[in-house]
Amino acid sequence: MNQPRPELGREIATTEDGIDITRGFTGPLLQPYDSVLRQRGGGDLVIYEQVFSDAEVKSTFAQRQLSVTQCEWQVDPGGDRPIDIQAADYLREQLHAIGWDNITTKMLTGVFYGYAVAEIIYKVDGGRIGIDAIKVRNRRRFRYGKDGDLRLLTMSNMLEGVPAPAPYFWSFCTGADNDDEPYGLGLAHWLYWPTLFKRNGIKFWLIFLEKFGMPTAVGKYDTNATGPERSLLLQATRAIQVDSGIIMPKEMEIELLEAGRSGTADYKVLHDTMDATIQKVVLGQTASTQGSPGKLGNDKLQADVRADIIKADADLVCESFNTGPARWLTEWNFPGAAIPRVFRITEEPEDLESRAKRDEAISRLGFKPTQAYVQDTYGGEWEPTTPAPVGSGTPLPTPSAIADARFAEAGSTVNQLLRRFYPGFAEAPDPAPDMARQLDRNIGPAGDKWIQQLRELVDNAQSLDQLRDDVLAAAPDMDLQQYAAAMAEAMAVAQLAGRFDAGQSSEV
Repeated sequence: MNQPRPELGREIATTEDGIDITRGFTGPLLQPYDSVLRQRGGGDLVIYEQVFSDAEVKSTFAQRQLSVTQCEWQVDPGGDRPIDIQAADYLREQLHAIGWDNITTKMLTGVFYGYAVAEIIYKVDGGRIGIDAIKVRNRRRFRYGKDGDLRLLTMSNMLEGVPAPAPYFWSFCTGADNDDEPYGLGLAHWLYWPTLFKRNGIKFWLIFLEKFGMPTAVGKYDTNATGPERSLLLQATRAIQVDSGIIMPKEMEIELLEAGRSGTADYKVLHDTMDATIQKVVLGQTASTQGSPGKLGNDKLQADVRADIIKADADLVCESFNTGPARWLTEWNFPGAAIPRVFRITEEPEDLESRAKRDEAISRLGFKPTQAYVQDTYGGEWEPTTPAPVGSGTPLPTPSAIADARFAEAGSTVNQLLRRFYPGFAEAPDPAPDMARQLDRNIGPAGDKWIQQLRELVDNAQSLDQLRDDVLAAAPDMDLQQYAAAMAEAMAVAQLAGRFDAGQSSEV
């Protein structure tokens, strides 16, 4: 049975009145699902601003913000065409001009509250539309309508608000587990209770310390004491906490009622436990603030948790910007260009020691890195060294050793040795070109053999990955002895020629 064609753009499970049974009738503006916000704060984010004022919450969340903004950001073109590159260059200039790190820091507070809103102010930039500023606004000034549209509350319209449309406003929400919640669900939802418990615990902790530091003074009066006498005794007991001495009648008695209890006070334990809870909610672990690795796993595990959070926060802001302001600017100024991509480099730098070990292992297979690769990977300035001849079995002697051995073997002059390697040496006015051609003829068979082996591998490979694997597997079996011997002999001839020329010059 054929399925009917779908209606494009049709949405059934909307959040309009009477459709969403979890909301019912909500009025012109949607209310947040957040149970803490609705029951404890009446839907106003001011209670979460109080949570943010906690010292531990502030310091731990600042770590998340700084961990993101310390990562370098860049803008990559959406394609390879010139117009794509121009669009990326222009967007990069705009972000440098408006201070992208500062904007990112403020927009990241949306992770704490659940959503963030920024207003974009445009300007004329030559023949293009540019960004004059991006101002992150107080999220308490905004609500969402029944259709999920952003609305700005004003003094003259606090019931419905006025529209806050794109491209003048850029917003995102995060933390909610469904798309029916435009306000998101921020970290403050989980931080409210540990912060409240800690504050109440500190209040009782201070009372506890006061009782031990300054015991309560108790004055005893006789049953027939008059009202003025009682007032005088009360004034004397209250004066103990501020004065070093008091005056009182002899017949009256004052003693200190000290707090007596057994065991230990647990207020500090409560305080530290709530701080650890805050750290786990914000950072996913406690070692970053407590300085004691291992409480939630080893160092690598905690580093992985931190890296995941940094990447998630960076991607949240960048992806939201890419689908909003970056797209709007590109479509206005560079019609048809691919949308550039703004992102942050959150990956840790590569372990060069591990890379060096890998390169060393590859070199044993018969491959060596290029000078450009070494400089790009390890930095600095490098110059290639003269490599020793490579071959199988016993290593070949150096050109100098070959020349000395040939002198001893022949028991003759340098001229005779040169004639042995290159018969036409004495007759040629400049033997260097002929010597180069002879070297080419000597190493030609070895090179042809390698090319034939590689051609067979290419013809039989089904994919680039297979070709790579086949080349690496065949590398140890490729014979380098003929090539090495020809090169060693050529270098020996060149050295002998140099000695001959030096001898001729000295005779003259």
